[in-house]
Amino acid sequence: MDGVLAQLANGFVDVLAPANLLALVVGLVLGLLVAVLPGLTLVMGVVLALPFTYSMDVTAAIILLTAMYVSGTYAGAWTSILFRVPGEPIDVPLLWDGYTMARKGHAAKALGWTLVAAGVGGLCAATVMVLLAHPVARIALTFSTPEYFAIIFFGLASVASLGGGSLANALISLFAGLLIATVGVDDTYGAHRFTFGVRILSDGIDYLVVMVGAFGLGEVFMRMEHRFKSAPLESVDTVSTQLPSLREASAIKGTFARGTLLGIVIGLVPGAGATVASFLSYGIEAQYGRRRELMGSGIPEGIVAPQTAATASVGGAMIPLVTMGIPGSGATAIILGAFLLHGLQPGPQVFETSSHIVYAVFASIFVGVIGMCLIGYFAARYLVRVLEFPEVIVSAYVVMCCILGAFAARNNITDVWLIVVFGVVGYLCERFRFPIAPLVLGVILGPLAETNFMTTMISFNNDWMVFFTRPISGAIMALAIVTLVYPVLRHLRRRARLPAT
Repeated sequence: MDGVLAQLANGFVDVLAPANLLALVVGLVLGLLVAVLPGLTLVMGVVLALPFTYSMDVTAAIILLTAMYVSGTYAGAWTSILFRVPGEPIDVPLLWDGYTMARKGHAAKALGWTLVAAGVGGLCAATVMVLLAHPVARIALTFSTPEYFAIIFFGLASVASLGGGSLANALISLFAGLLIATVGVDDTYGAHRFTFGVRILSDGIDYLVVMVGAFGLGEVFMRMEHRFKSAPLESVDTVSTQLPSLREASAIKGTFARGTLLGIVIGLVPGAGATVASFLSYGIEAQYGRRRELMGSGIPEGIVAPQTAATASVGGAMIPLVTMGIPGSGATAIILGAFLLHGLQPGPQVFETSSHIVYAVFASIFVGVIGMCLIGYFAARYLVRVLEFPEVIVSAYVVMCCILGAFAARNNITDVWLIVVFGVVGYLCERFRFPIAPLVLGVILGPLAETNFMTTMISFNNDWMVFFTRPISGAIMALAIVTLVYPVLRHLRRRARLPAT
């Protein structure tokens, strides 16, 4: 424990270095802006920022993206409470009590409850993250390639099952991403795959191009289809924040505790993320809370439960990302891409080779939560004014950032054309209800899965049963299969209960 505290203290020193502190502040502000911009999502914002971190130091780059992730789970609450416009799916549960409280004339109080909930959830989850990360990594150090493949398979299976309403669509999207990841030269045998004699495909398709194109340009194309029409909003000149008293917060301490614990647990599950945590926390409070019959009428519990869980999920999601290289949410999938972009593979070895970077990131979450609360308290009325920007102007900036980011990654004009292609792919996915997250994660995790699979086959004489006969990998593979099969069984059970027509 003393060693962990010493490394965390060194991490705080690294975070307070001028370059890293600047990256933290920029990340917090960008996360707040992205969360309130109409049409932009947290994941898209992190994607758009990723290419611009390419030339940065790895610590500053990860701190910037992590700060965006932290603040992005909070600022969307402003638009939900004030205008009934959720900035993220995370913020939908806040509508039911936050907007209702605002309509009763207590908007400042609702914003205050949101700020306190985000601060409590974020700091508690960050503490748990620091305490659990090293033990989890120590266990992961005993893993070999079969265990790593099983973990990656479990991560892919979890994302597929949580990729949307249709498991079939999620799996199709995932397999498409895995197929895209195979384009180029095979790392094991040096063979050309799916290049079709096209020279520009020999280098493969960079996952950055897929991410930025599918999320960024794809969303712009969707908004273009709707002619950039967004609902008119009320004036934002009178926005303010009023913090609750200590007595008021103490009266619902059970809600704070439940939301924080649930957010951490949900964050640990690969593929779940803040949206699941937010909805589930609100549902549990509505079923088991002390004032459950008043939920939806504008009470603090309806604000605290989803917001605490959403922010707490950040710390939970960072644990599997850092210790095993498995993203716990869509945003951490992009942060995983940033690690790889800078030549750093998250996993148990990272605590041995680059522990100073890991603990700097951990410390940045503590500092980021505090900074987010300070910025949110003093700058709310100014930041929400971006809602008054015309949607077409916002979309133009998104396109510009996407193109510049695609070219900056490898200084290759081909990537600019490819990003347009994947922008169309992202648009078609949205148009026909195919989730994009499994596609992107397939591109990111596919090469890792292939490398570990091929290494295992070479090491164990092509015996694929090794994934099931080794205790740890077998248990993880079983969990992955259950993760895939359970939604199918649940769907079949629901169909069986329907009356015959």
